[in-house]
Amino acid sequence: MKKSITRSISAMFMAGVMMLSVAGCGCSESPKQSDVKSSTASTASTVSKAEKAKQEDPLSLWTKDAPLKKELTEYMKAITDKNGKDFIPVEDRIAVFDMDGTLCCETDPGYFDHKLLYHRVVEDPDYKDKASDEEKETAEIIKQYFETGEYPEGLDLKHGKAVATAFKGMTLDEFDAYVKAYRDEPMESYTNMTNGEAFYKPMVQVTDYLIANDFKVYIVSGTDRLITRGLADGAIDIPLSQMIGSDETLVASGQGDSDGLDYTFASDDKVITGGDFVVKNLKMNKVSVIAQEIGQQPVLAFGNSSGDAAMANYTINNNKYKSGAYMLCCDDTERENGKPEKAEKMLATCEENGYTAVSMKNDWTTIYGDDVNKK
Repeated sequence: MKKSITRSISAMFMAGVMMLSVAGCGCSESPKQSDVKSSTASTASTVSKAEKAKQEDPLSLWTKDAPLKKELTEYMKAITDKNGKDFIPVEDRIAVFDMDGTLCCETDPGYFDHKLLYHRVVEDPDYKDKASDEEKETAEIIKQYFETGEYPEGLDLKHGKAVATAFKGMTLDEFDAYVKAYRDEPMESYTNMTNGEAFYKPMVQVTDYLIANDFKVYIVSGTDRLITRGLADGAIDIPLSQMIGSDETLVASGQGDSDGLDYTFASDDKVITGGDFVVKNLKMNKVSVIAQEIGQQPVLAFGNSSGDAAMANYTINNNKYKSGAYMLCCDDTERENGKPEKAEKMLATCEENGYTAVSMKNDWTTIYGDDVNKK
């Protein structure tokens, strides 16, 4: 081993002497050295072009004639021009996004949080035998919704209450881990994609574009707040503190039946789910929670259903700044579980209310990526 090391050092020394000799005599670089330099420069050039292309077209997954792409590009130029009449100060650049059907897949065969509850109550070997009659009844209604595609009246509240009770007593970390374990399960209707990967790539580009232009971006979802965080965490570049959803009670692990006004959090306490449903964050409730938690009127809103209309109207009406609302139409039946009839209704709603319609079919060059296919 020592002889081998000695030979290596000697070889390195001789190579160094030869290089110094070449440099000292003013000789030109050897062909190999030139090749290396040329290759490095070429690579640097390629990277530079790629980065430049990305900067020039941050909405590259949108077709050239997509209305959102045109409008948002012009909008950004206008509101970032400090000398322009439409300039919006950084602190007032607020954008709100619905999640299911706006940022990620909504029906496979139903909402992620509905699939999660059904799994908990019907399939989870550690819980299904403990599920209450009310939870089982809600799971049966959810099953019917999955099979028919028709959303039953009254399910919003039943589902919210069942989520609260079915996950009662979990710490926040335990609940988050449960959600993330289920988000890693494969999607039913697609190949090469899990629940957590089912985010619309063109819409993720929109959030990135806004953030790059100093927007504060919020998710305002009808899905439970803790489930929203567990699903979107890492899939999209938005802090957990800017993910708002439906709410259930949270209590201290040692609190028991005491009211929060009568109990002081102790050193050995943990925050756990309390088991009571608080509010379903849809329609006017979205406006209320924006006013309460954000404290500012957004200038941009993105949604996909009637549950987002109040949020959109709040954004574009009586706004001191240039504003806009965009609604996704689920019209792609080849790459997505589209619903043409629902898409037509949303298109009409956009025309009536001054929203800009987004066609999944016509405006996006891809939805989930080229390696994902609908079964």
